[in-house]
Amino acid sequence: MPVNRNALIRYRTIDNCLRNRYKKWTLEDLIDACSDALYEFQGIDKGVSRRTVQADIKTMRSNKLGYEAPIIVVDKRYYTYSDKNYSITNIPLNHQDMQVLTEVSDLLKQFKGFNHFADLNEMVSKLEDKIYTQKNQTQPVIDFEKNENLKGLEWIETIRKAIVAKKTMCVTYQSFKAREANTFCFSPYLLKEYRNRWFVLGVSHARYSPLLTLALDRIQTLEEHADAYRENTIIDLSTYYNNCIGVTKSPNQKDSQVVFWIDKESAPYVITKPLHHTQQILSEEPDDKILSIRVILNFELERELLGFGAKIKVLGPKILVKQIKQNLAKALNNYELMGEKEEKTLQTILPEN
Repeated sequence: MPVNRNALIRYRTIDNCLRNRYKKWTLEDLIDACSDALYEFQGIDKGVSRRTVQADIKTMRSNKLGYEAPIIVVDKRYYTYSDKNYSITNIPLNHQDMQVLTEVSDLLKQFKGFNHFADLNEMVSKLEDKIYTQKNQTQPVIDFEKNENLKGLEWIETIRKAIVAKKTMCVTYQSFKAREANTFCFSPYLLKEYRNRWFVLGVSHARYSPLLTLALDRIQTLEEHADAYRENTIIDLSTYYNNCIGVTKSPNQKDSQVVFWIDKESAPYVITKPLHHTQQILSEEPDDKILSIRVILNFELERELLGFGAKIKVLGPKILVKQIKQNLAKALNNYELMGEKEEKTLQTILPEN
């Protein structure tokens, strides 16, 4: 059954809506969402009809496209999936999908090798592996890093659209330190990934801080708000994270030269995969090396350095040396002061043979 581009956009939009279980979706809500999506992606200003969306839902419920989506109506008004883990993106690819993916892969391969499209290499490899695996019903030959339980990914497309369209979002957010969630207006500027976790940089309309970084996995609800969007006049988004490991920083924070010693066993790993693009070798000896990077001092930097344990020793600046020593002392103290509660828990989990 051939499916046109507009229908696919509507199916994906309905799917994204029904996966968002923080909101109750009426048929009118789905119609509005599909109309907005077609306007954004296709420039179609004419709204989607009620009959069209009803037909889309019927098609998604059926096996015509292989979806068999478990769409139910709650309280005779609200649409949702009976299976909270369902998504049309999880179903196996059909023959038509495979043809399209093969054409896309062939097109992208033409750009491999061009410096401007260096980031496409990994994407093409993923795509080719997926196509080969699907066609031949074999196991993947490339295992990319992933986290199946990662939360917050459902917000990425909504935030991306808001950034492009310069729309204000109403966010309900609860950080790990907060006792309860807080709701506020937010103008998003940039989506940022770090270690498979996603963040959004922007400004809160309810706070005086110039910039705020939100972890997507801590967002509870997210929807468009009528409040005027606040343009970015503070930073250059293309270079903001250049002197940073991770995402924790403030606009006026100055970077520092971080100097560290590393033993001969770990040195090859750090040299072939630098901690930061500013990394330099200051001294080379048969048994060790002294390296440096120029970054701001933050939590992610400390965690990166502490991860090497005894294989690394921070030499400067003094404030970072002090912080690392304090963290290592606390870690050692945790092992030396094994409490009665921990002992009982360990005996329960790992009983002696």
